[in-house]
Amino acid sequence: MTQMPPMERIWFIVNLIPEGTVLPYGIVADLAGLPGRARYVSRALKLAPKTLALPWHRVINSQGKISFEKYSEPFQTQLELLRLEGIKVNAGKILLSQYQWKPDLATLVMTLPF
Repeated sequence: MTQMPPMERIWFIVNLIPEGTVLPYGIVADLAGLPGRARYVSRALKLAPKTLALPWHRVINSQGKISFEKYSEPFQTQLELLRLEGIKVNAGKILLSQYQWKPDLATLVMTLPF
């Protein structure tokens, strides 16, 4: 099997996040086999080709917050996309206990190509 580049692994994980759920940057990095690389996840999302149509809005920070500056255009866009999926956002914060995606081991083993 050929080695999937790190950015592509991040994009793959982000595409797996189901509608109505979120994942912190650090967990995306962990699942992509890049522990401790949360900032790299942010960079990968920023550099992702628009044609991938990634559900980038489902990735939030470790405190369950939208990382963009409050009331900025990207903040408002992410807020609206999350709410359209039924995720309750209160002052830019999402309850991870309620909305964090927790894939089971079988899903990961059967889905991840790396």
